[in-house]
Amino acid sequence: TLTKHQADFWNTVYTKGLGEFFYKNHIDYHGLVQFPHKNIKASPAQSLELPTRALLPLGGGKDSLVSAEMLKARHIPFDVWVTNPHPLHTNLTQHIGAPFYEVHRTLDPKLFEVIKSGGAYDGHVPMTAIHSFIYLACAMLFGYNAVVLSNEKSASYGNVEYLGETINHQWSKSEEFEHILQEYVTGHIAQNLKIFSLLRPYYEIEIARRFVETGRVYFPYFSSCNRNFSYRGSKNPEGKLWCGECPKCAFVFALFAAFLPKTEVVQIFGKDLYADAKLLPTYRELLSLINVKPFECVGTPEETAVAFSRARMRKEFAGEPAMVMFEREALPKFSNLAPLEKELFASHAAPNIPKEFV
Repeated sequence: TLTKHQADFWNTVYTKGLGEFFYKNHIDYHGLVQFPHKNIKASPAQSLELPTRALLPLGGGKDSLVSAEMLKARHIPFDVWVTNPHPLHTNLTQHIGAPFYEVHRTLDPKLFEVIKSGGAYDGHVPMTAIHSFIYLACAMLFGYNAVVLSNEKSASYGNVEYLGETINHQWSKSEEFEHILQEYVTGHIAQNLKIFSLLRPYYEIEIARRFVETGRVYFPYFSSCNRNFSYRGSKNPEGKLWCGECPKCAFVFALFAAFLPKTEVVQIFGKDLYADAKLLPTYRELLSLINVKPFECVGTPEETAVAFSRARMRKEFAGEPAMVMFEREALPKFSNLAPLEKELFASHAAPNIPKEFV
């Protein structure tokens, strides 16, 4: 039986976490999610005997690698955990130098059969919320007092308005979810178990800058392309870490082109994405020139604009389709980039981070 507070938490998680699902399937979510509860008072959560060490989920991209380097620099003991590992995780963990553990999550094949037959809706689910509870369980079972996530400040910004709600593809990576999750854990699971994002103070572009500064050893092995991490295996050809076609690849290419010479960026991605005219609609969406921000884990239009501007100053991409589009269509909109740069490269308040991790 849930208390009202617990039911309110799950109502919020399902309503906002499935926001994109409702939007794309044209579902009116009002009054749809109503967890039953009773007017009772829950017993307070107890403190558990947990060692002082961190559990670091490793996604495979730049963010969790920046977190790993920050933990090492601060001499905080941690282990790396991966859900449904890809071969790239083996290479990354060897260079991180921390113990590596695997979690395997399997979906019932019948689910895909039902969806394919049209018997159920298909769409985005809040994966970070699901994984957060997996890692909280692992922390209690195997002895960690902190789950250190790698979600950026940019994740709190939504994609589109729908029926009075901001729909955010990354809602379960947002500061709002992180706050209510920690409150729920402290009140109902374990008083001394922390879950928070070490990267919450930073925008994606600042995280990329830090990765270029401290993470070059990972350049041949990391990938942010989600096509590597399908539940049915990688959708990329063997040995190819970046598809070079999706919004995630397009955005991350822009970030690295802001800080690295063209030859290095092209070496990482296997091609020059600014030279690919097929990506122009994607870059227009990333710059908020057309449609809505792509439903992917990408940063804000302002970050994309600053990334383009920084690459433009080096003139290495001059005349390429994406850069020409930026100069003609986006620069008039983002004419004063100096205040944006100050905001995007700053360290912002993140009250959920425990003081021992700061």
